Amino acid sequence: MIMDFIRNNKVAAGIWTILRVYIGYAWFMGGLGKITGGQFDASGFIQGAIANSTGEGATVQAWWGSFLEVAALPNAGLFTFMVMWGELLVGIALILGIFTNFAALMGITMNFAFLFSGTVSTNAQMVLITVFLLAAGYNAGRFGLDRWVIPFLRNHTPIIKDKVKKEVAVA
Repeated sequence: MIMDFIRNNKVAAGIWTILRVYIGYAWFMGGLGKITGGQFDASGFIQGAIANSTGEGATVQAWWGSFLEVAALPNAGLFTFMVMWGELLVGIALILGIFTNFAALMGITMNFAFLFSGTVSTNAQMVLITVFLLAAGYNAGRFGLDRWVIPFLRNHTPIIKDKVKKEVAVA
């Protein structure tokens, strides 16, 4: 009954829209600030997280610090690019309500990466809200471009169309 409300109710869709736009705005402004500021470089953040993964009172788990040291730090330029543009694009997608589930999934992935790295800003709050958006599924984008894009893709994409036919036949 609760999941039915979360996933199908139009009042719930209105609530998800407000939360979706709020989260989208936060992502958009974060990305825009990094892109237009011209000063963002993820290597300092990555180095700080690595430093906080060792020793007494470490705030970053050792396995994450090792990942950052081996994979992220040598590719800091790539991570800088992905964070800047990822934040901006996730924000745009959430504000417009297009590919909402995918945008929310990418947003929560970035939030977890920031949390794993020791950030204590609004990331935990954003994770909590995003979990609800993901649970809402299509209903989170009902009052957005997903209202037209998702049905169009279902009807005009052969792979999705065949999958929907098979699911209907099984049911």
